[in-house]
Amino acid sequence: MKRFAIGLSLACAVSCAAPQPPVDPQLAAWRQRAEGVTITRDDWGIPHITARTDADAIFGLMYAQAEDDFNRVETNFINAMGRLAEAEGEGEVFRDLRMKLFIDPEELKTMYQQAPPWLQALMNGWADGLNYYLHTHPGVKPRVIQTFEPWMALSFSEGSIGGDIERVSVNGLKAFYGGATATALRLDGVDPLAEPTGSNGFAIAPANSASGKALLFINPHTSFFFRHEAQVTSEEGLNAYGALTWGQFFIYQGFNERAGWMHTSSGVDNIDEFLLTTTKKDDGVYYRFGSEERKLRSKTITVPYRTDAGMATREFTVYYSHHGPVVREADGKWVAVRMMQEPLKALTQSYSRTKARNLQEYLEVMRLHTNSSNNTVYADAEGNIAYLHSNFVPRRDPTFDWSKPVDGSDPATEWQGLHTIEESPNAINPPTGWIQNTNNWPYSAAGAASPRETDYPRYFDYAGENPRGIHAIGLFAGKTGFTKDSLIAAAYDSYQPELATQVPLLVRAWDRAPASHPLKAKLAGPIARLRTWDYRWGVASVENALAIFYGDDLWQRVAPAASRAGVSNYVYMRTRATSAERLESLAAAVDKLTADFGTWETPWGDINRFQRISPAIVHPFDDSQPSIPVGFTSGRWGSLASFGARSFNGSKKIYGTSGNSFVAVVEFGDRVSARAVTAGGLSSDPASKHFNDQAERYATGNLRDVYFYPEQLQGHTERTYKPGQ
Repeated sequence: MKRFAIGLSLACAVSCAAPQPPVDPQLAAWRQRAEGVTITRDDWGIPHITARTDADAIFGLMYAQAEDDFNRVETNFINAMGRLAEAEGEGEVFRDLRMKLFIDPEELKTMYQQAPPWLQALMNGWADGLNYYLHTHPGVKPRVIQTFEPWMALSFSEGSIGGDIERVSVNGLKAFYGGATATALRLDGVDPLAEPTGSNGFAIAPANSASGKALLFINPHTSFFFRHEAQVTSEEGLNAYGALTWGQFFIYQGFNERAGWMHTSSGVDNIDEFLLTTTKKDDGVYYRFGSEERKLRSKTITVPYRTDAGMATREFTVYYSHHGPVVREADGKWVAVRMMQEPLKALTQSYSRTKARNLQEYLEVMRLHTNSSNNTVYADAEGNIAYLHSNFVPRRDPTFDWSKPVDGSDPATEWQGLHTIEESPNAINPPTGWIQNTNNWPYSAAGAASPRETDYPRYFDYAGENPRGIHAIGLFAGKTGFTKDSLIAAAYDSYQPELATQVPLLVRAWDRAPASHPLKAKLAGPIARLRTWDYRWGVASVENALAIFYGDDLWQRVAPAASRAGVSNYVYMRTRATSAERLESLAAAVDKLTADFGTWETPWGDINRFQRISPAIVHPFDDSQPSIPVGFTSGRWGSLASFGARSFNGSKKIYGTSGNSFVAVVEFGDRVSARAVTAGGLSSDPASKHFNDQAERYATGNLRDVYFYPEQLQGHTERTYKPGQ
C-alpha cells in the first residue's frame, strides 16, 4: 500500500507540473458575466432576469431567450440581415435582396462604432448572451449565424411584426432585377381571407376606474409564438416586463413599475414611392430632378444561397436615387422607395422607452421619431393615459396623393422634415377618460375627445374606421368603474358588430326571395337560426359557424368587384352585394359545413381550434392530433379578441395561427399589478411542460397573475440559476 501511495504522489506531482491549456479570454469574460446574472423561472417558465448592470441583464435575457427558442431568435436575424436563402435555398434570394437593399453590414458596423458607450455595452451584452448559450449548448447547431456580433443588433431594431421593408414587393424586385415578366409573377402571397394584422390597445383613466388608478390593456395581434415573455431588471434602473420579439433585447409591448406602452399597427402613410424619369448613358443611368440630371448610384449586391451541392451566389447590380433604392418598374418608369432608415436611433428609442417612468419622459424618447409603423397606447402611475399617433410622419405637400407613386422629378414632392409630436393627431388625457386603438384611424381614439380629421393632412391615416374600433367605442363610451377583470371582459366581449350588419341583410334577402327561388327551401333552417341570433361568438354556437362561413364566402365572392369599384369589401358587402350573391354564399357555407362535418348544425368550437404539436415555425396542423376549441373569431367581423384561423394540409377543422398572442392587463399606482397570458406556452420544446401549459387559459381568456415583485415569486419559483449552469 505504501509503495502504491508513493507512486500515486509522484504521478500527481508530474501531472500537476504539466502545463495547462490557456483559458480563452472570451470564455472567461462570459463566465464572469454569468456570475453576476440570476435567472429565475416562475411556475409558467417565464424568466425573470436580474443583474447589476443593464448590459449584464441583457446578457441574461438573451441567454434565456435562446433557451426557450433559439430557432426563432436566429431566424429573425437571418431574415433581418438578408441571409434567409443561406438556410432555405434559392427561393428566398429576392427576399434577401430586398433586405440587403436597406441593410448593409458595413454601415451597421460603422454605426456600432458611433454608438454611445452605454448602447455599445447593451449590444455587447446581447451578442455575449447568445454566444455563451451556443458555447454551453454544443448540440444546438445554428443554421447560418455561427457567431453573433454586436453590430447585428442594429439590423432588427424595431419590434413590429410587419416592418417597413416588408412593404416592398418581392415580386416587383424579381421583375425588375431578376428579368421575370410581371405577368408571370404570382401575387406576394395575397390571401383574401388573411386575418387583419395589427393589435388592440386600451387605456382607462383614473376617473373611469374603480380604484382611481390608470389601467392599460395590451393585446398584440401577431402570428402565434412571435414573441417571448420576460422580466428584465438591473440596479441601473431597468425593470421591464412584457413581450419581446424573438432576438431583441427590449420589451416591445409591456410595462415597468411606473408606466406601460402598447403598440398598434398604424394606418399612416410614411413610406413613399417616387417615379423616376431615367436616361441610360455610357457611364450609367441618370434620372431627372427639377432642371438637373442626377446619376443613379449603383452597387453590386451578392446574395448567397444554399443548394444540394453546397453554397452558390447570385449577383445583382442595384440602383439608388436620393429618394431611395429602385425597387420596381411601373408604366415604363423606375420606382424608388423612401422610408425611415435610422437603425441607431431606432434601437436607442426602442430600449430607452422601457426605462421611461412618466409621460414626459416617454414623450422625450419619442422625439427620436423612429417608431415608424406603429401607434402607441400609454398609461402610467401618475394617472396619465394617451394615444400617440405614428412616430415617423414626413411632412409633405398635401396636394399630392401620397397613397400612390408621385413624380420624383418634381422637387415639390420632396419630404420637408418630420411632423413633431405636437403636430400629430394624438389624444392625451382626454376628458372622456378612455383610449382605444384597433388599427383604426386616430379620429375615434377617445370618442368625442378625439382629434378631428379635418385638422390633419390625409396622409396621417389611410386605414379609416374598422369593426373592432366600432366595437371598442361601444364598450368604453360613457362607462366607468373599470377594474382589471371588467377590462378583460370588455376585451373578450363576444359581440361581432359587422355580422350584426351583414346577417340582417342576408335574412332580408331570403325574406324577399319568392317561394319558387331554388334556394328558398334549402336555406329555411339556417335562416331561422340566424334570424334570432345575438351576433355573439361562443364554442357552442351553431349560428356563429354559419355566419362566419357565410361571411368568408361573401367576402371572397365580392372582392374582385369591390376592387374594381375602388371601395372596401365592407362597403361593397353592405351596399352593393346582390340578394343572389348573399343567398349563394349562405348555400355555399351550408354545403361546406355539411361536407366537412356531416351537418350544417355544427357548433363553432368543433371547427375553430387551437393546436400546438410541433416547435416548427410552419406548424404541421393535423385533424387527428389533439386540439382545443376556441370561441373567439377573426377580427374581420369586429371581435376584439382575434383568432385568425383557416384549414391547413386538407384539414376539415380550422386552426389559428395569428391574432391574440400575448395578452396583458395592467393597473398602475403605488405598486403595479398585472395579469397576462400567452398563446400555448413559453417554451418551444414539446417535452417541456411549458410548451402548451397556457393553451386552455389562452382559449378561454383566463389570464394568470404576473409575478412582478420578488416577493410575488415566493412559492411560484420553478428554478433559479446562472447562465451556463
